[in-house]
Amino acid sequence: MGDVSTDHKIVTHDAHISSIPNHEKPRKNRFAFGCAVLASMIYVLLGYDIGVMSGAAIFIQHDLRINDTQVEILTGIINLYSLIGAIVAGRLSDLIGRRYTIVLAAAIFFIGAVLMGLAPNYAVLMLGRFVAGVAIGFGVVTPVYIAEISPPASRGFLTSFPEVFINAGILLGYVSNFAFSKLPEHLSWRVMLGIGVIPSVLLGFGVLTMPESPRWLVMQGRLGEAKRVLVRVSDSKDEAELRVAEIKDVAGIPDHCNDEVVQVTKQSHGEGVWKDLFLRPTQSVRRVLIAAVGIHFFQQSSGIDTVVLYSPRILKKAGITGNSALLGASVAVGFVKTMSISVATFLLDRIGRRSLLLKSVGGMIVCLVLLATSLTVVDHHEEEKLMWAIGLSIAMILAFVASFSIGLGPIAGVYCAEIFPLRLRAQGVSVGGAVNRVTSGVVSMTFLSLTKAITVGGAFYLYAGVASVAWVFFYTFLPETQGRTLEEMDKLFAEFNWRSMCRRKHRDSGTSKGGPIELESL
Repeated sequence: MGDVSTDHKIVTHDAHISSIPNHEKPRKNRFAFGCAVLASMIYVLLGYDIGVMSGAAIFIQHDLRINDTQVEILTGIINLYSLIGAIVAGRLSDLIGRRYTIVLAAAIFFIGAVLMGLAPNYAVLMLGRFVAGVAIGFGVVTPVYIAEISPPASRGFLTSFPEVFINAGILLGYVSNFAFSKLPEHLSWRVMLGIGVIPSVLLGFGVLTMPESPRWLVMQGRLGEAKRVLVRVSDSKDEAELRVAEIKDVAGIPDHCNDEVVQVTKQSHGEGVWKDLFLRPTQSVRRVLIAAVGIHFFQQSSGIDTVVLYSPRILKKAGITGNSALLGASVAVGFVKTMSISVATFLLDRIGRRSLLLKSVGGMIVCLVLLATSLTVVDHHEEEKLMWAIGLSIAMILAFVASFSIGLGPIAGVYCAEIFPLRLRAQGVSVGGAVNRVTSGVVSMTFLSLTKAITVGGAFYLYAGVASVAWVFFYTFLPETQGRTLEEMDKLFAEFNWRSMCRRKHRDSGTSKGGPIELESL
């Protein structure tokens, strides 16, 4: 058994994954694809809960006779409960592995769904929301797992799957609302919430067929097992060998060490991570943390959950009447959102994260301003139906969810999962996930009160302002990560400077007028 230290000096390899000629790379790895699909199923649970609560809340309010404030709390509190799971998940996944953390999440959500489906009153329903929320918080491990098994060439595509499955879950929730809305009031919402036990069972058994993350295996000293997993999830044998070499470098394992099992230091098991994240971060880690927290904060504070959770109320404000019509229109919102995220999965590894993100947020700003304007016009002309304003409101709701889902939606998870150093990755992603859930909870729990204070139109003007700040933040702090290996991110963030990038682009643009130039990478 070899004995290695995480303080071992990192060896620089001349070979690099990007140096493998394209003609030597086979078709994308189907095994990695299957693992990403199975791991992402936990996000169906989150998406389903978000989607189903938009309609179930209508029936719950009538059946349990609760007020708007209680509806806000019931709808949004699961995001705050998930904070507990998100904080625990990082450390837990370092102890028991990424795979078993996801299995545990499925088991906990099963209990929560049963409690919600059988809830006789508001208190038990809230207990079910608490249990389900903790399980959903564990979902932050999924992007980490997918990023750690994915071949670099398709990492953006595969790591965007969680957002795809969130949207699929939201759509299923909307369809469930529509399908069960004809049941008796006391039964409809219980069936809507209780049926969530089905995907949790499928998730639990499905994840058991996946291999463990190779990077986690290396952290545990199980080098031989990690190599075998990398051979299965890489696009070629050469790529697998290079990935093994880079992970060994970062983990501090000597390049010549090929033992089946190696002895690792305690720091490889996650000790000291929180100090390295918050108390003594390097310049690169500090920048990574700012980027991760920022992208998750702005993803939720730009108002997407208000549209998803309260789409029936917003559509009613826009002029649509009748529960069936409102729930049917909500299905359309979910369908557009799902189709848009499906398109985004193919763009991430072609256009790049940064470019797609900036275009997405720019589109969101335009949509939010127009939506706020049209809703304000509708609000000021309640006695007469202005069809152009109603039509514009509906169109902007659909355009907004499309703009979000084609960029900011999937990129937040993809970006955060790939930028943290190996030893800090699980806890770093947990921090981002915690910020995401807290922000989502605050936004969703204050929307109805906010609309009463400044009107629905005013609320969306506010979200447009937040999105504008987000665009500036992303432009300033987020470098392009497309095509980089996970082990290269530390150097990328240490060297990134948006002013230098702008000057280089301006210089390159001027040079291109006089002849060919050699482009530099970020």
